[in-house]
Amino acid sequence: MGDDNFEHLERLVAELGARGLLARVVQTQNGRRFVRVINPNATSLSENVTCRSAAVSDMPDWWYCWSWGEKMHTADDPAGAATKVARVLAAVGE
Repeated sequence: MGDDNFEHLERLVAELGARGLLARVVQTQNGRRFVRVINPNATSLSENVTCRSAAVSDMPDWWYCWSWGEKMHTADDPAGAATKVARVLAAVGE
């Protein structure tokens, strides 16, 4: 994984933190990185977000992806991605 991936993940962490979520970049033993996100008001609500480069040249270069691999949001808009994650992890009444 290149530095672009790490920078995109760090920007997402900052946006998630601004929305009151706990988030940090985690690196696995094989070197892959992802953002672990937890709703501090309901800790059972969590998600792991990855960032991958697009294989198709006519698409944006980097994408944030849900834990199951589906593309969530283009990585050039971490605020938009954070809004989606915050909506998914919102507890009832939040």
